[in-house]
Amino acid sequence: MRKTVLVIDDDHDIVRLITESLNFEQFNVIPAYSGKEGLSIVKENIIDFIVLDIMMPEMDGLEVCRNIRNHYNIPILLLSARDRDIDKIIGLEIGADDYMTKPFSIQELTSRIKAHFRKMDRMYREWNGLHLATVMSNQASDPLLELNEKTFEAILDQRKLDFSTKEFQILSFLMKHPNHVLTREQIYESVWGDEFGDLNTVTVHIKNIRKKLGSQHDFIKTVWGIGYKYVEGN
Repeated sequence: MRKTVLVIDDDHDIVRLITESLNFEQFNVIPAYSGKEGLSIVKENIIDFIVLDIMMPEMDGLEVCRNIRNHYNIPILLLSARDRDIDKIIGLEIGADDYMTKPFSIQELTSRIKAHFRKMDRMYREWNGLHLATVMSNQASDPLLELNEKTFEAILDQRKLDFSTKEFQILSFLMKHPNHVLTREQIYESVWGDEFGDLNTVTVHIKNIRKKLGSQHDFIKTVWGIGYKYVEGN
């Protein structure tokens, strides 16, 4: 089934460029030229991926991203003419999954979107849409943290956690390698499907995961100078 990508940008030329490239790769593309129009489309359609510009009048991309994250778990890639690290961090902390600065390579943008769906397909095949990745508490009959890779739901102490797609994938990757130290490079390559990227993206996502798990659940340990590891039974 063809995936549907929503492109939200007030620059008609950029929307047309992205649309032509993604159509060539057999994606369905829905264009939107304002934040409000994009939100309306999200409410009325099944969207698999969103490309979202930050610098838009009336409602900027960060506000749109916050609004979407309050209701949906759709992967979001932010576009911005600003390349300051603080802008990237803010975007990722409010729930974006990826970030690219303008001017950007349309080939790289397309490759990142395709890599996201390849990763999703691999996850479904590995787990056959049925298995659960479960970390058990000290009492084996009482699951503490549970990930459902079919529905992308995370349950902690019978409470549903609202992870973004990339946060879920990072946590799942760590859980599949308990007590093994994984570098930021390994995490980035596994989740984003790219060997070379902004490794600060991993750091920000790990920070978000820890915040949502809560300080009382110290599952993810930082191994300074190397990376992170998932520790069972915390």
